[in-house]
Amino acid sequence: MEEFVRAVRGHWAIESYHWILDVTFREDANKTLNKNAARNLNILRKLAISILEELPFRKKFSRRIKRYIISLDIRRYLKLFFDI
Repeated sequence: MEEFVRAVRGHWAIESYHWILDVTFREDANKTLNKNAARNLNILRKLAISILEELPFRKKFSRRIKRYIISLDIRRYLKLFFDI
């Protein structure tokens, strides 16, 4: 029984991660035909999710709102990760 519970929880952890990718980046609407390009875009999206969760914001915002805020002044946020 415990093995079943672990398997179900593991499955839903993966599903929730895919839901985050779809809501934040609309990944299900992606029409990329080239498999390598699609795989590379997926990796970049996952990297972006990690960065969005690490950025210091004063308030708690959704990932989509964070993406929008960063797009308004990207240099400000890039300075947190790179020497610009």
